[in-house]
Amino acid sequence: MARLVMKFGGTSVADMDRIRHVAGLVKREVDAGNEVAVAVSAMSGKTNELVALTKDAAAMHDAREYDVVVSSGEQVTSGLLALTLQEMGVSARSWLGWQIPIRTSGAHAAARIQEIETSQLVERMGQGQVAVVAGFQGLGPDGRITTLGRGGTDTSAVALAAALNADRCDIYTDVDGVYTTDPRIVEKARKLEKVSYEEMLELASLGAKVLQTRSVELAMAQGVRVQVLSSFEDAPGTLVCDEDEIVEQELVSGIAYSKNEAKITLINVKDTPGVAAAIFGPLADQSINVDMIVQNISEDGRTTDLTFTVTREDLKRAVSVIESSCKDIGYEKLISDESVTKVSVIGVGMRSHAGVAQTMFRTLAEKGINIQVISTSEIKVSVLIDDQYTELAVRALHTAYELDE
Repeated sequence: MARLVMKFGGTSVADMDRIRHVAGLVKREVDAGNEVAVAVSAMSGKTNELVALTKDAAAMHDAREYDVVVSSGEQVTSGLLALTLQEMGVSARSWLGWQIPIRTSGAHAAARIQEIETSQLVERMGQGQVAVVAGFQGLGPDGRITTLGRGGTDTSAVALAAALNADRCDIYTDVDGVYTTDPRIVEKARKLEKVSYEEMLELASLGAKVLQTRSVELAMAQGVRVQVLSSFEDAPGTLVCDEDEIVEQELVSGIAYSKNEAKITLINVKDTPGVAAAIFGPLADQSINVDMIVQNISEDGRTTDLTFTVTREDLKRAVSVIESSCKDIGYEKLISDESVTKVSVIGVGMRSHAGVAQTMFRTLAEKGINIQVISTSEIKVSVLIDDQYTELAVRALHTAYELDE
């Protein structure tokens, strides 16, 4: 007998037929003798609808009331799934975030889970009852409902698995696992049987939308084994686990890309102490995340050209912040560009093998693709390229690292 947490996203519970299908998957685990908790998202499209309603009611809405409204979608699906399981003869009870409770910080719409009190759940699950938990929500320090931000049900599920000391957290979604790259671009992309936490964290943060980044961070910190499965196909998924569980580690595990990038270049910035703080300090104050940074010193050493990237949705705000700080920074010209893509090669095997970056640079050069910015870490190499070459670059790199099926 195992203790499992099963998570189902919006497409998996989009209507009553799919909810009945999900109930069948849960029943299968119960019939196998497992203790089961389920975390559910709102029905597909429902959260967007609720967000639109809050904006219609008040453009500058109270974040506390926003959370009351948008958290209601998960309340509906948790109740419907519990009812459907009961109809199938499975003992089940729904739980909202405040009923458990799942205690969070007070940052409405972006709360972080701090503690989950599991005594009631453990007792009920021990009696054979399925706990159907509304994901994406919790209870703030002021006793108000909070939400965790988009994709928060993944985080709810992993946090629940950690608190319950579950053997595994199964994330059911509309894809059947983690692939070496986007199979819509590369037909020969193959599904990974296992991937390490660190690789999955890089893949998630660099464009692979299979798992929410925060959920992977939490799984790695708490040692929760996560399996990504399809709600619609009865096929093996991908296990996200500790590196030690993977016997034969690939040099490169995957190629990720992100089109949500924008580039800002400052021309002839004064090369003086404190200039970087004058640029990036105001951006941080406005919660604008800066990713890749490259700096070129002029021949006379007096000025520098500085390039960095932000998300496309932050570009206008970033430009406005930099322009308002122009006197403090002292630059000659600002150039912004949205027509860029970040392409990344990821693999823990890079730690012990040289030449990974060289292969990437040579492959792109052979295809006539210019590299604008380079960023590296212990297990990844990322480059910024013109977005018209995205698919060409991904396919070429996938072949170059022998990832084709």
